[in-house]
Amino acid sequence: MKTFYVYILLCSDGTYYTGMTSDIDKRYIQHQTAKDPTSYTAKRLPVELLFYCSFSSPYIAAQKEVQIKSWSKAKKLALIENRFEDLPNLAKKRFKL
Repeated sequence: MKTFYVYILLCSDGTYYTGMTSDIDKRYIQHQTAKDPTSYTAKRLPVELLFYCSFSSPYIAAQKEVQIKSWSKAKKLALIENRFEDLPNLAKKRFKL
């Protein structure tokens, strides 16, 4: 059975890049070597792999990638730091009173 990964990279400018792959090692090398010179990470090297999780379904992995990409930097950091209990609160919209 093939495994699919959703991953988060820390770029040199402090931003996060979220992606999906079926070969995490190969994809990380592609990012580090700027295989695609027009990519987001190519202009923000070096990158560091901070987080990844695996899925047996490419459809679920793709859904999780899209979900994580929509999160705030604070929520992604909580995921990276395994602070799962903080995730629901970081999802709530802040309203000024």
